[in-house]
Amino acid sequence: MEPRLPVHIGNAAISSLVRYCRDNQMNQLTLVADQNTYAALGESVEHALGEHEFDVNTIVLTGEEIIADEHYIVQVLLQADEKDRVYIAVGSGTITDITRFVSHRTQAPFISVPTAPSVDGFTSIGAPLVIARLKQTIVTQPPVAVFADVPTLCAAPHRLIASGFGDIVGKFTSIADWRLGNLLWDEPYDAAIAHRARQAAQACASHAGGIGQASEQGIRCLMDGLIESGFCMLDFGNTNPASGAEHHVSHYWEMKLLWENRPAILHGEKVGVACILVARYYDQIRQMSQRQATDRLDHAALPDREQELRRIRAAYGPIAETLIGEQAPFLDMSGHTYDSLKQRIVDSWSHIQEVAAAVPSAEELTSMLKTAGALTDAADLGLSHDEVATAMQMAHYCRNRLTVVKISRMLGIHWQDG
Repeated sequence: MEPRLPVHIGNAAISSLVRYCRDNQMNQLTLVADQNTYAALGESVEHALGEHEFDVNTIVLTGEEIIADEHYIVQVLLQADEKDRVYIAVGSGTITDITRFVSHRTQAPFISVPTAPSVDGFTSIGAPLVIARLKQTIVTQPPVAVFADVPTLCAAPHRLIASGFGDIVGKFTSIADWRLGNLLWDEPYDAAIAHRARQAAQACASHAGGIGQASEQGIRCLMDGLIESGFCMLDFGNTNPASGAEHHVSHYWEMKLLWENRPAILHGEKVGVACILVARYYDQIRQMSQRQATDRLDHAALPDREQELRRIRAAYGPIAETLIGEQAPFLDMSGHTYDSLKQRIVDSWSHIQEVAAAVPSAEELTSMLKTAGALTDAADLGLSHDEVATAMQMAHYCRNRLTVVKISRMLGIHWQDG
């Protein structure tokens, strides 16, 4: 495991940042923010660095909705100069991911200065970007350090705080999906990292009330959990410890909104709602005996490939062919391979139920999210019943992974409205 990067979460983040830059001879810097994050903290960071005679090139992205896509990546590149500078991302997930990608591709380090505890990607190597209208995570680099100012985090709009809680609660189902993929599809897995990710989620769940009130203790706990989740991804080398079916549903909704030019929904808001829906699959698995599972699998037929291709094209339109190629291990399964997978499910049923038992019920997750002031219903996100149904049926094709959604389909388990 690589040494942990420096993380400061406290009331003196800016002075700690200045000292870190001075001690590491980081004298030329590019500060990246948007209009909101610049007002919240970026201007103070710029002023503090200027007082200590650092050479700072400030880039403030503008627009009604900042998206981590080609447009804003190019905007940062156009406003950068020819000097070798260290990037400072002052913002939440979007600003961090844009800066992460640009700094990696220009072979420069970057420092993360979060302005809201809204996502778990601050210490991750992955940059979730929208490229050619496809949501994809590009492997890039972690920051060299993180400086989080607690007063700024506590003062963030509560919707952003609730989004961070939704993202961390999503680890309950993502960790379970990760284990299922290992049990049934031989996907790489690390039990120690999974344990760490679950502990982070559980700690935040235990502080849901304080997070809902934006207390200093609650926000510190949430930020600690989000940072630890990012470290889990960093230590494992990809997003599997923190992204399962709940994230696939979120990604599908995000792309659909983009295609239809509709207002975006915060990442963690979508993940929290999707986590409840995915947990309903685990609720049903917990109640199913091995005999019942065997009987259901005996009647499960290999999906018709042409029918599946039609469904993917209808759901994913402009990016369908890309996903069809990525999903070849599932779409091109032979009858023999499908039967082997069914038998593996039966043989592993006791382990599958252990995995399901570790997932809080949909009712418990709903209570956690409400306590933290987060949304729990897709309708509150502006999503229709049909959009939810399509996501629950088709979002598993976003990623080449075996999750509870694919297993539930084989078992004849359907998502429920609740």
